[in-house]
Amino acid sequence: MTQTDKRTLLEMAMNNRETYRVPCGFWHHFILGRDQFIGLENPEVLERAYQGHLDYYRLVQPDMMKIMSEGFFGYPPIMNNAFESESDLKRIRPIGEKHPWITRQVEHVRRISDKLRDEVMCYYNIFSPLQMIRIRFDFLDLQFDKFVTLAERYPDAFRDAGLRIMEDILILTEKLFAESGIDGLYYCVQNIQSPVFDDERYARIVTPAELPVLEAANQIRDANILHICGYAHHENRFSAYRNYRAKIYNWAAHTEKISLAQGKAYFNGAAVLGGFDNNPGTVIDSGSAEELRQTARRLIEENGYRGFIMGADCSIPNDIDDRRVRMIRDACHEFTNPNFSG
Repeated sequence: MTQTDKRTLLEMAMNNRETYRVPCGFWHHFILGRDQFIGLENPEVLERAYQGHLDYYRLVQPDMMKIMSEGFFGYPPIMNNAFESESDLKRIRPIGEKHPWITRQVEHVRRISDKLRDEVMCYYNIFSPLQMIRIRFDFLDLQFDKFVTLAERYPDAFRDAGLRIMEDILILTEKLFAESGIDGLYYCVQNIQSPVFDDERYARIVTPAELPVLEAANQIRDANILHICGYAHHENRFSAYRNYRAKIYNWAAHTEKISLAQGKAYFNGAAVLGGFDNNPGTVIDSGSAEELRQTARRLIEENGYRGFIMGADCSIPNDIDDRRVRMIRDACHEFTNPNFSG
């Protein structure tokens, strides 16, 4: 293996084989606000996303590439839906495999992956079905309590809406693997942020529309990442995901206060991705070059060269200078495994 063989390096890490250096993967958004929802209506948004991915890769040279789904946050059945009553949840119906939200999305991902996948493994960001509703409230409407209110007030209709959304997410998943050239999904889940939703209720209301997508992806290719999202310092019970099998696990270690080593043990020794706090004002955002370097070194010393991928808890600040990420990447190249024998 040569130092530039990024695909082999990541495959070794995800399979818990010893590596000569720790692979590195960070990402951030290239599109913000309302534009994240209107890629179909405004092709210029997708063009900016396309160019943003390529520019980022050329500068940072990561060992994996996460393709962001921005531009396609606006799943059609949840747009122009008031979500004020149970009947609004019941209005959601699948759009089917020929809808542009699916076909154009696959084309967009293929356009990006065609430029990158010969060098690096490519992952596509997919939100679990019910999370498609949450991102509309959180990122477009800025109504941060509405998702929980719907889940608590209309649990059965909420579950059924998720099952119908899942039909389209399953179609999208199959088409992405068949036509876009991706290597795996970066599959985003999050607890319902409500004390009412204990593990039993989560398993009854959310899991039926969530787990089948991950299972379908695993059947196609066993290289997928489960992201347990701690966005905005939301905390999750890992017990809700005990049966969610993935090749790599990524979570908000600093918010959850569950270290990479602890999470690795919890998920039966699977590979883990993370290490850096992604929030503004932390080392990755405002630390010196030497602080970035030493934090990377410490994380390598703590987690070793087997089943560890350097990254962050979640997307890093989108306005960060990408040269800072390159410094962390360079540290991963600097602090190589002295005991590696090939």
